[in-house]
Amino acid sequence: MQTVETLNEGLKRAYTLTIPAKEISDRVEAEVRQAAPQVRMPGFRPGKVPANLIRKMHGPQLEQDALNNAVRDSVQALLSEKQLRPAMQPAVELGDGYESGKDAEVTVSLEVLPDVPAPVIEGLTLERLTVEPSEEEIDTQLNRLASQQKAFEDAPEDRAADKGDQVIMDFAGKVDGVAFDGGTGEGMAIELGSGQLIPGFEDQLIGVKVGESRTVSVNFPDDYGVETLKGKPATFDITVTALKTAKEGGPDDAFAKSLGLESLEQLRGLLKGQIEQELNGLTRTHMKRKLLDQLAASHDFPVPPSMVEAEFGQIWQQLEHEATHEADQDAARAEMEKDRADYQKIAERRVRLGLLLSQIGQQNGVEVSSQEMNRLIAQAAQQYSPKDRERFIQYIQQDPMAAAQLRAPLYEDKVVDWLFDKAEITDRPATRAELEAAIEEEDGFATGTHQHSHDDHDHSGHDHAAHDHGDHDHGADDHSGHDHGANEASAVDAGYGDEASVESEAEAPKAAKKAKKAKPVEGDVVDPSEGAEAVKPRAKRKAKDEG
Repeated sequence: MQTVETLNEGLKRAYTLTIPAKEISDRVEAEVRQAAPQVRMPGFRPGKVPANLIRKMHGPQLEQDALNNAVRDSVQALLSEKQLRPAMQPAVELGDGYESGKDAEVTVSLEVLPDVPAPVIEGLTLERLTVEPSEEEIDTQLNRLASQQKAFEDAPEDRAADKGDQVIMDFAGKVDGVAFDGGTGEGMAIELGSGQLIPGFEDQLIGVKVGESRTVSVNFPDDYGVETLKGKPATFDITVTALKTAKEGGPDDAFAKSLGLESLEQLRGLLKGQIEQELNGLTRTHMKRKLLDQLAASHDFPVPPSMVEAEFGQIWQQLEHEATHEADQDAARAEMEKDRADYQKIAERRVRLGLLLSQIGQQNGVEVSSQEMNRLIAQAAQQYSPKDRERFIQYIQQDPMAAAQLRAPLYEDKVVDWLFDKAEITDRPATRAELEAAIEEEDGFATGTHQHSHDDHDHSGHDHAAHDHGDHDHGADDHSGHDHGANEASAVDAGYGDEASVESEAEAPKAAKKAKKAKPVEGDVVDPSEGAEAVKPRAKRKAKDEG
């Protein structure tokens, strides 16, 4: 193979590779020998078909396979010989006019990962805001839990329904006098005043009694999740089949025992632990952002434009998604466009921080063990049905890109923890409000994981009535979802190369809802891990927005 460098400018490289015709021909011969034992042809015993007949029957395909393999191996040899670390998948193109029996000329264009300067980690100083759970918070969580576990009992005869009561009803909905899909059901239980149904529905049920029939008139919201019902007036013929009232009594030992615990004190202890875990997460988020700020301020080096553009594309895609959930989508997109340059800077910073953290991790022996990786895979597999879990595990084990993406958040956490150990940290007691304000003043960034799958929600088990979908569009057959609110998708993607995986635990800014009051924070980093095929899906996982 002959190699000629045609471009060496900044991080951009380009080469012309010439693959001799003889090498391709030799590969074809090897393909013929390999295929011969499997070829079946009338008149010949298995494995005895002459090579010339194999070439006649399968020659074009064998030559194409040989050419593809030759190009692939030549590109790999180029990367190895020149010690190139691609930032994204190299662009490989076969020269025009290639003909069988001639040399193949191939152009290879790529951007390489930069030489990251020695990371400066001396002198890192951080403040850790420590917050203790208050008794008021524990009481609030306890009362919320008791409310969620609310029990109902049959109401006295002749009682008229009031707010807080549970109405059991059959219903049949119509639009323009015609029944619509999903608008009919039986035995649906609704707590009046809960806001589960579209505006105006529950209010018209106040005063109903068991056995009573009533027609409820409502308007589907303009942003309802089913296109054919948006803004439409509708009527529901309902019949009340049962009425229940909430059992009296607050959380006590009996309530704790109903949850499988020994006492109310034990339940309070568990809730305190959950609140502590949440507060510790907020504290860590605040510290991490301050750490990344210091690293970004003390390190500046060129980053591959292709990685930045890919990262920006992911951010923009998430912002476009957010805009679709706004009442005024045009205004939301106008805000996005106004801040486009800021998002470009965020993308560049993410890539730079990703490369930097990766370098720190490699230089200091930070690794994700095989045991830790196995736990990650097992945890991620739990999101799937039993029949799909094995397929998911095989996918992760066979696809290095998918494995790198799954490993990336844990690797980043370990690098950040290593840096925390090297930093000078001072503790300062604070309140939850102070901690949340400190995070919010960093331009309103929300914490969370990355890609959020919108089909992870389970809407089964509900009857089809006029429930309020909020921001989701579930299709014409599903009129059963409660108001789940808008899901958030985040925007961090993988690069190409042999750097260790580093991802962010901070989501992209929610432009549609916060752009008017806050500029985006550049607190994320991007994964410069393995391979350019960033279009491959990440392992699905549910993401919780804590912002």
